[in-house]
Amino acid sequence: MADGRQLTIIKVFRKYSHSLGPDALQFLEEILEKHDIEDNDVEFSIETIAREYNKQDDAAMKVSLDILRRVYDALQDQGNPGEAEELLDPDSHLYFVDAFEMPSWHWSQERGTFEKSSSPLTVAGSADSRIAAVRNRLHIIKQSILRNEHFSPSTLPSRDREHLVTLKSTKQLLGRAGERFLLLGMLAHNKEGKLCVEDSDGSVELDLSKMDEPGEGLYTEGCFALVEGEYNEDGILEVVAMGQPPCEDRETARSIYGHIDFLGQGSTSLLEDSQFARRIREELSDLYFFFLSDVWLDHPQTLVGLQKMFDNCIENSFIPKVIVMCGNFTSKSIMQGGGRDIQHYQENFDSLADLIASYPQITRETHFVFVPGPLDITGSSALPRRPILSTFTSHLRSKIPKVHFTSNPCRLKFFGQEVVIFREDTMARMLRNTIGIKPNVTGEDLRRYLVQSILDQSHLTPLTTHIQPVLPDFDHALRLYPLPTAVILADKYEKYKLTYSGCHVFNPGGFVGNSFSFSTYCPAERSSEEGVLDIEQED
Repeated sequence: MADGRQLTIIKVFRKYSHSLGPDALQFLEEILEKHDIEDNDVEFSIETIAREYNKQDDAAMKVSLDILRRVYDALQDQGNPGEAEELLDPDSHLYFVDAFEMPSWHWSQERGTFEKSSSPLTVAGSADSRIAAVRNRLHIIKQSILRNEHFSPSTLPSRDREHLVTLKSTKQLLGRAGERFLLLGMLAHNKEGKLCVEDSDGSVELDLSKMDEPGEGLYTEGCFALVEGEYNEDGILEVVAMGQPPCEDRETARSIYGHIDFLGQGSTSLLEDSQFARRIREELSDLYFFFLSDVWLDHPQTLVGLQKMFDNCIENSFIPKVIVMCGNFTSKSIMQGGGRDIQHYQENFDSLADLIASYPQITRETHFVFVPGPLDITGSSALPRRPILSTFTSHLRSKIPKVHFTSNPCRLKFFGQEVVIFREDTMARMLRNTIGIKPNVTGEDLRRYLVQSILDQSHLTPLTTHIQPVLPDFDHALRLYPLPTAVILADKYEKYKLTYSGCHVFNPGGFVGNSFSFSTYCPAERSSEEGVLDIEQED
């Protein structure tokens, strides 16, 4: 019979969907004995080895002894002191990731992990890709739920097993009237206009009349929810409780899928991430990113505010590494505007280019990123949106050497950190399409519910495509799994900042107003601060 150490080893590798043969199990026991690992430290030590094994490109579900030895040798080498570290070069670890350049990884039910898509991605998409996009969302949420401590049974005997919650599918309801079930599925309306929950096996109509109130969060058509209730003889689930799926933190997801390069810019291990984090705090504590939203270039005071911001940077020797400007870059839509409106739109960008170029140090050292808003001219209203048309930005490109015109959303990779930037009026759109929400909520509650819902759903727009059109082949670019380090939800809604499940989320608010506001993000602290420029407004 297996002893306690063997059971712990088996349990840890099983978490990563790996099984151990006798030789591999014996080898791991010998490692523990060789290094005099105490019983209390066995799980942590084996977790380190299992995590690194899982990152190997040739790792099979049945653990290979040869690969295991290679992983162990590599970990031994990492523990040896090396040469003195060179100073970090932030520019060599800074990447701007366009949504249309991100590799597409989809969830494979057969392999129980992510697979890279081999078929070419198209803007038109197909009926199959529309279905696959929704199923990917479901399976990604479900696989993380099944690892959650309330759903995942331990391999060790425990009294807690009787308190575990079991997920069922809609097909398991048939012929079982009077029983209670917990389902995970997407909230939607059927052809008769009835609210249903849909999963990969079918759908069931919901009756919410017996539910006091839903759990915290915003429940919209198109979001995935955990729904508990009793199935009646009419084929309806009488709901007694509804909640958001539990959120899996970045470190847990990265410990399992850290070998997958979701952004296409090279993957790093958790060990490398922690080493970079320490060195960023030590060497780059004064490095900052600026985020501005609704930079209305047709407003007479916008360039005045930007000039003041640049002046402050120069006077205080505080040059940001990155300045992200999010749209809208116009205060009114010009999609259907005349030639004069379009000419003004381009001239405003030209004026901005001249202003930036008048500050040589900022022009030389700072990366400028432009993210289009809903009113900007990009060629499509579906998400993700293309960058601002190059016709309007040629002067900026010629004047600013480090300028980047990105999609909306886009991502910023800085060492081991991932920052998602999204410009959309998310709060208003979510509230307009809410199916359920707790009563008597405050503004602070709404902000928290919005952030919680976006992160729990692992998606920037947990809505049906008829509410928010999405290019199905590029739905992965809206995915928030693994959880990013930070998410900028640039919105016309009031500014806020909060941290949920280790992810820092903030809205910089509109740049133009009674004062010019923006947000600064410090990678060393992984937090943001509000920046305000007080300038007298002209009538």
